Amino acid sequence: MTQRIFDGHNDVLLRLWQRDRTGRRFLEGGDDGHVDLLRARRGGLKGGLFATFVPDAPRAPQERRAPGADGRIEAPPLAALGRERALDVTLAQLAVAFRVERASDGAVKICRTADEIAAAAADEAFAMMLHLEGAEAIGPDLDELDVLHAAGVRSIGLVWSRPTIFGHGVPFRFPATPDIGDGLTERGVALVKACNALGVMVDVSHLNEKGFWDVVRVSDAPIVATHSNAHVICPVSRNLTDAQMDAIRDSEGVVGLNFATFFLREDGQRSVETPLSTMTRHLDHMLEKLGPRGVAFGSDFDGALIPAAIGDASGLQNLVAAMAAAGYGDDLIDQIAYRNWLDVLARTQRIAARSTGTAEPLTS
Repeated sequence: MTQRIFDGHNDVLLRLWQRDRTGRRFLEGGDDGHVDLLRARRGGLKGGLFATFVPDAPRAPQERRAPGADGRIEAPPLAALGRERALDVTLAQLAVAFRVERASDGAVKICRTADEIAAAAADEAFAMMLHLEGAEAIGPDLDELDVLHAAGVRSIGLVWSRPTIFGHGVPFRFPATPDIGDGLTERGVALVKACNALGVMVDVSHLNEKGFWDVVRVSDAPIVATHSNAHVICPVSRNLTDAQMDAIRDSEGVVGLNFATFFLREDGQRSVETPLSTMTRHLDHMLEKLGPRGVAFGSDFDGALIPAAIGDASGLQNLVAAMAAAGYGDDLIDQIAYRNWLDVLARTQRIAARSTGTAEPLTS
């Protein structure tokens, strides 16, 4: 039996925006990305958080920088983006998602609640939930947040790995701790509280450590890291320390296992020859710190180099098999692979509904 999977992070909308703004390639396949509808079905992928991301021009991801002779990787800091361009690109990528939904004849659904995700799966439709990887499209008065929420955005990373008016993204360094830069600004604190009130998940995956602890201090909702791993195993600045995972557990949040080899390997190398046992080692540690309700998948498909043993979305069951071989039971696998993202979304939206006195959304 194929294990159902809901994934916490991909960059499919960026790829489509760059290559095919009609979205037909997602529906029909035919390019070299990691995810399309055909491969998703083969791999048991029922849906995921689809990120918008505003690239630098030209895009040159810091994680691709080659290590020095001593094995260290230290990319220079990036400049902040202008809000006007960020908003234009964000809306363009969201438009691609809606074109995919319209053209799919019901095969793809943009979902806003956990129940909508579950209903899509029951109808054998693919569930897209919209996410911002970096909040540069949102201005200081937060007006754009309400519009983006109305459009279906239900998860926001306050930063990517560069500064914004809200806080400081942690730069890509290895080996390094995430304690690089200052904490949230006053606007960042206001954005966290506004997301809490709307039932939008706050994602800390690219946030530096001081900003992380500010989120812990001010958030009333579960904290999520959509695509991060264990710093104690792979000491890259983007991974989470044990103390950070303890805090996410205490908030009843979730961390999605990042498939990017740079965030998995002890040596910080980018290599497709990374064994699946490296991934289960991270999962073991994350389960120890976060518990069975706090661990999920956050692949970073279409945004990273991933192990050849998975390859693309069609190979997801290989990771499931590795988890089973490592002693994970069927119920635990289903929690990690599918249920935990739906549950944390439902918890986030219940808290928002109670705090605002609105009708409580349905839960999974």
